[in-house]
Amino acid sequence: MASPKVAQALQQITSQTDQQQGYEALLQSTQLPNDLTTILDSIFASSLGTVATRSLLAVFIAALKTIPSNETKIAVGQHALDVLQAQASSFEEQNASLREIMADAYEEDEEHLAAANVLAGIPLESSQRKVTNEDKVRFWIRITRNYLEVDDTTLAEQYLNKAKNVIYTVQDRDLNLLFKLCQARIQDARRNFLAAAQGYQDISFMTVIAEEERLHTLSMAIKCAVLAPAGPARSRALGRLYKDERAATLEEFGILEKMFLDRLLSPTEVAKFAEGLAPHQLAITGDGSTVLAKAVVEHNLRGASRLYSNIGFEALGLLLGLDGDKAEETTARMIEQGRLVGRIDQIERVIWFEGGEATGEKGSGRAAGVVGKELRRWDANVQDLAEEVEKVTSALQTTYPDFVAANLVV
Repeated sequence: MASPKVAQALQQITSQTDQQQGYEALLQSTQLPNDLTTILDSIFASSLGTVATRSLLAVFIAALKTIPSNETKIAVGQHALDVLQAQASSFEEQNASLREIMADAYEEDEEHLAAANVLAGIPLESSQRKVTNEDKVRFWIRITRNYLEVDDTTLAEQYLNKAKNVIYTVQDRDLNLLFKLCQARIQDARRNFLAAAQGYQDISFMTVIAEEERLHTLSMAIKCAVLAPAGPARSRALGRLYKDERAATLEEFGILEKMFLDRLLSPTEVAKFAEGLAPHQLAITGDGSTVLAKAVVEHNLRGASRLYSNIGFEALGLLLGLDGDKAEETTARMIEQGRLVGRIDQIERVIWFEGGEATGEKGSGRAAGVVGKELRRWDANVQDLAEEVEKVTSALQTTYPDFVAANLVV
């Protein structure tokens, strides 16, 4: 219910010839939520016409912006949206302004889902108001960021895809930066860690952001690269980050270096690294392990392939912190996916690691031959020895031809 002062003023306005001027003066003199909603209802009940009503709504919106209470802004704004709903097509600009005010209030109160939902109701494709591609992208990215704050990557990606269709027409550097950042965050949340690492690293090179922020995104790139599945693609990502001179100044450099050099990781190092990860990066996967635990096991398996020519299932399991059967299963999966080169002897329960790098293509990790690496190495040594004997014989023929001719046995 409106205050007695406003109720009396409204009675006087309805009897005036110039009602618009009276409403404007009244709107500029009050900030109470009940008063504002009552005045708004009176304006629409007076049937002043679309042009006059739009003018009064502009004053109403200006008054709403000055209210310090977010709760009041949201309550009054929602009432105004309900009133406008019946004539939404005639007041699209005012509808958009009200929703932006409410979104600001929701964001300040950290109610990001509500902010995203209210922004999503703004009409961007309409003949009643012209919205540039830049403004559209700004709205879509703002909605995306709010959905990301509540980990709703499905809706976030939906709105980012809308921006993706027109972002190439936008010259604003800040918007392009936010677009790339949202892309990386969505890929990170969806556990597409290699793409996320590349996205974060690209952002870390942008000079439009502060040095501290650039180092933070580089740190995020390292975390994502560490969490990615072990294999040739991750090795390339680790290599790019390791060669970045700034990486040495970050806390994550220790684990980055060990992974790049295929050194085994200890549980202490892994636990320390986990302290800096986001909740979604520590989520439990379908097999009951975390993303980090799975990445570390695969990395240590790759490191073991550099140390051993062959190893038994149980010994490998002990090294990886798994049972023998699980170690075999993990190895078989990596070989099948082309992330590790080797073969498995299930009868002898031994894994043979072959030399060379897998290509990452499915099936490329299977060893072509049935012989072990030792026999091929023996063949190579015999070939080297034969070549050295040939070199010595040629040198003798050049230096002592008579001696060679006299002692040559055919």
